[in-house]
Amino acid sequence: MIIISILSWLAFGFLVGAIARALFPGTQPMGLLGTAGLGVVGSVTGGLIGNLIAGAPVLSFHTAGFIGSVLGALLVMVLLGYSTRRVTV
Repeated sequence: MIIISILSWLAFGFLVGAIARALFPGTQPMGLLGTAGLGVVGSVTGGLIGNLIAGAPVLSFHTAGFIGSVLGALLVMVLLGYSTRRVTV
């Protein structure tokens, strides 16, 4: 049962990460696991922010979670882009 839960998190994370990568301009050097990890982290980030704004319990499930997950993944990509950016003088 736990294996199915982990695989479903990875599948959902990959779907969200793939959509976020398609919406984000430019190329992102990450593979399948990086895309799935981006989606999972984006889902958690977007879900936490969305639930805090809506005043809902943090672990509740709602229908806007998919949109929040994609927006969270985009936010993570922006933050990663700024953190790995090299400054040239």
